[in-house]
Amino acid sequence: QVQLLESGGGLVQAGGSLRLSCAASGRSFSMLAMGWFRQAPGKEREFVAAISRTSDSTEYAESVKGRFTISKDNAKNTVYLQMNSLKPEDVAVYYCAARQTSMVVPFTRGYDYWGQGTQVTVSS
Repeated sequence: QVQLLESGGGLVQAGGSLRLSCAASGRSFSMLAMGWFRQAPGKEREFVAAISRTSDSTEYAESVKGRFTISKDNAKNTVYLQMNSLKPEDVAVYYCAARQTSMVVPFTRGYDYWGQGTQVTVSS
């Protein structure tokens, strides 16, 4: 089992930045590929970014490329999502997810464990 706990969400003005963190416990973090997803009100959960277990591979949704950066610190059992140039359309609950293989995948069914989510609100 893997437990995931997100933090770092909040309210920010358009153009601002936030850094989300996801602390993992349980299974060895270095063996996990990690992902970030988001879900806006009335919409399906969508892929944001993912990183392989050794951080040698990353993937991003087109909507966040160049603005968001995912990183993984195996020593701290934590994955981060640095979000810059935030837009009102980035408003959502952001979820951290873990996958028990090395490959990065951009779909929800590819992940085995999920956190509870953290709210990100961007004011225009």
